[in-house]
Amino acid sequence: MNQLQLFLPCAAGVEEFLADEVHRLTGLQGRDLLTLRGGVVALASWRDALRLNLHSRLAQRVLVQLSNTLYRNEKDLYEAASAVAWEIWFTTKQSFKVEITAQHSPLTSLNFAALKVKDAIADRFRAKGGARPDVNTQWPDVRVYVHLTTDRATLYIDTSGEPLFKRGWREDKGDAPLKETLAAAMIAASGWDTAAADGVPLYDPCCGSGTIAIEAAQIACGIAPGIQRRFAFEKLLPFQAHVWQALKSEARAAEHPPVAPVAGSDVAHRMVDFARRNAERAGVAHAVELRGGDALQRMPPSDRPGVMLLNPPYGERIAAAGVAGASRRGGREAFQPGALALQRREPAAHAPTAPGGQVPGPDDGADFFLQLAAHWKKHYNGWTAWMLTPDLKLPGKMRLKESRRVPMWNGPIECRLFRFDLVAGPAKPRASPGREHA
Repeated sequence: MNQLQLFLPCAAGVEEFLADEVHRLTGLQGRDLLTLRGGVVALASWRDALRLNLHSRLAQRVLVQLSNTLYRNEKDLYEAASAVAWEIWFTTKQSFKVEITAQHSPLTSLNFAALKVKDAIADRFRAKGGARPDVNTQWPDVRVYVHLTTDRATLYIDTSGEPLFKRGWREDKGDAPLKETLAAAMIAASGWDTAAADGVPLYDPCCGSGTIAIEAAQIACGIAPGIQRRFAFEKLLPFQAHVWQALKSEARAAEHPPVAPVAGSDVAHRMVDFARRNAERAGVAHAVELRGGDALQRMPPSDRPGVMLLNPPYGERIAAAGVAGASRRGGREAFQPGALALQRREPAAHAPTAPGGQVPGPDDGADFFLQLAAHWKKHYNGWTAWMLTPDLKLPGKMRLKESRRVPMWNGPIECRLFRFDLVAGPAKPRASPGREHA
């Protein structure tokens, strides 16, 4: 168990940040740490697998690769799964489930392919000891993952169980909450995870149920993201309770008072209440300031310039609106000046869509974002703002020039994380219709 090949999948665009995180947590580098599309491969120990589950903020899971073979049909998959020593990982008293994904596989039925792998695992156990484990498709003790390409089949056993974005503290949430792993990726891309040690403030003016602010506060306090949850490796045969307890004790001992101020606000007081309750469960109620407030009126939470990090409501997530939401003016809806109100927008049957599946509203929220940019320029001189959005034209709408754009995916939605270096001065006037701006 000292030379395992681990695969840590992650959201597209996060691979390099994840590789840096794995290096920081394990010391692995060079040929022992490879960055692939959609994840990272690490040649590591069983103890490293446990440590990564406990401490990784960016990985979706920690998988152990057990087999990688050529295949042409379902019979080849059966033989590949039969050759794996499943009995060193779990027993017939535990249930399992097989999940399969594919890219350009020649097989016509992935369900049948998964069935053949399941049969191979059960038949091997029966041949070894006369009994076989049960299959449980809802709450299995053990998850087996199969990934098929054009001609190769890779088999993994999962050490995580529930996806790693489920930290164990979120019980209150609003519409379309940001996953904790994506919030952590935004923080990593901004560089605040290292700048926090110097006391640099972080503020999310559209905090919703608090995901970004809570992730940041845990970083500021040195709290391991997985400290409150259970993992699948606790049911696997290599698990040793004393090793796991030592890792958790080490993590607890590393916790400390916050090294940097973290704040969040939202126009919906209901969401602020959610965020506060989530912060309590996450152990950071003392380390994050959460308040209600209009994004166009809130002043900086700190005298020292810092980092703003936000994922404003958009398109198919949640509509952008003002303090009072959309109001009727002259028989049509118009956006009121103000904050980002949380309201679901159901697209009309023939509604046109913008990049990333975005459904445009009246002026697509451009008035709000233009006013937000003016507010930032007037009151947030010296701050750096990072905004995640699927709207590639948003900098133009805000009349701000981004200094960096980082590709990221929010689930199925392709986004960009824009960086704006804020300096005092008015926002540029809006262009007349039909005129394009860079």
